[in-house]
Amino acid sequence: MNDLDVLRVFCAGDGRHGNLLGVVRDGRTCPDDTSRQALAARLGYSETVFVDDPERGVVDIRTPGTRMDFAGHPLVGVAWLLDVEELRPPAGAVWARDDGEFTWITVRPEWVRGKRTEQYASAAEVDALPAPPPGEGWLYAWAWEDESAGRVRARGFPRRPDGVIAEDEATGSAAVLLTARLNRALNITQGAGSQILTAPGPDGTVEIGGRVRFAEPSQVRFPAPA
Repeated sequence: MNDLDVLRVFCAGDGRHGNLLGVVRDGRTCPDDTSRQALAARLGYSETVFVDDPERGVVDIRTPGTRMDFAGHPLVGVAWLLDVEELRPPAGAVWARDDGEFTWITVRPEWVRGKRTEQYASAAEVDALPAPPPGEGWLYAWAWEDESAGRVRARGFPRRPDGVIAEDEATGSAAVLLTARLNRALNITQGAGSQILTAPGPDGTVEIGGRVRFAEPSQVRFPAPA
């Protein structure tokens, strides 16, 4: 697909890691629900975004199994790629900004649904969890690395019925949820080494930011021919 970009969102400071994201810049190439869901499933990324109006920031977010009203790392990635000040997923208007190193979006934590955060006693306990841990439902496992500095170690487990994604490398929406519940700025290391920065706003919003890079060709899983 010539109009498919693959990004790594929430990279570490050295540019490594980050969660892979597929972005179809021209949503007209997949005009209907069936074709979009089929492509998202074939790509196999945790999310794929279809851009329906680049100027107004209208986007459609898909996992391999369903459509989403809101997701964090796809919106950070698309904001960086399109260089826009506003995005419009189904959940509502999302403001975006870029400070040179990080791309930021401002969102509402009530948009995050179906995820549960669970605190562990130490980062070592989080690291020792199998992927995925036993149980059902989306689990964001976290522990303090340095509570005074707001540094968190986290891992995300979708535990979806399709089982396509055993562990999510960097989960913006779960980071938003955790930030709102703790009501403080966080510096989160998730997965193999991805970095997510967050800060609560005075109006109940949360700003979330990270580095975005184009994925190297060896990291890209293009869909097989139909």
